[in-house]
Amino acid sequence: MAVDEGPVDDAVHGAGDGAVDLELDRAHSARMYDYFLGGTTNFPADRESAGKAMAAFPAVLVAARTNRQFMHRSVRRLAQLGMRQFLDVGTGIPTSPNLHEIAQETAPDARVVYTDNDPIVLTHAQALLRSTPEGRTAYAQCDAQHPELLLSAREVRETLDLERPVALSLIALLHFVPGERAAHDIVEHFKQALPSGSTLTVSHVTPDFDPGALARALEAYDAAGTPVQARTREEFTRFFDGWELLDPGVTVTHRWRPDTERDLSQVTDAEAACYAAVARKP
Repeated sequence: MAVDEGPVDDAVHGAGDGAVDLELDRAHSARMYDYFLGGTTNFPADRESAGKAMAAFPAVLVAARTNRQFMHRSVRRLAQLGMRQFLDVGTGIPTSPNLHEIAQETAPDARVVYTDNDPIVLTHAQALLRSTPEGRTAYAQCDAQHPELLLSAREVRETLDLERPVALSLIALLHFVPGERAAHDIVEHFKQALPSGSTLTVSHVTPDFDPGALARALEAYDAAGTPVQARTREEFTRFFDGWELLDPGVTVTHRWRPDTERDLSQVTDAEAACYAAVARKP
């Protein structure tokens, strides 16, 4: 179903606030990810750092695209299970199909809020606002490290009913939050704030399968000024404490409810290099 024909919402916080310094002379993780996905919103500094990461860990392209496909499958599954409100934190540069396109294929009335703290995402936010007539999308410029401010943002409050279940997505985000306490504090704030029936979807890079190659790849991010902390299966699983994991539980991204649309049978765990899981609040 094409959603590009739907109305464009005007809920873009920060748009028109003046000139934004996109720091195009410095590599940025969102633009590097865009490059790995085959996008065009990246620049020489991003491609240089991405090239260093690829030289150290050639499977990074597979990992990025496998992670993106996990997002598609998890959103589709949650929509099939009846979720109608989605909060995507750390959205990144839009790459179609975006989360709302997947959700609204199953549930045209789905309501989606995207958030990110990267100014370049704000410049592309209109691509995230092409909702179906029955649903709604919005974008808020917010920092995941301040979840209390994010949840109180006007775009969130006007689009989502936080008294009803919300599907929260933290896709490839938490490895950009170094320190166990900081990352878990963020997740716990969201978990406590959302009502029963809400869900939590997380994917996260791990050193469990090829620690040497991954460590060398992450050095490229560190050199670009973006530290990354890979976490083990045990550390990853802690994010879901107290919530009920949906089948198949904690697994590698390409093994989470694979479908026949894209054959991922040739992808190895070492290439995917990310854990994934979805859980529901009792």
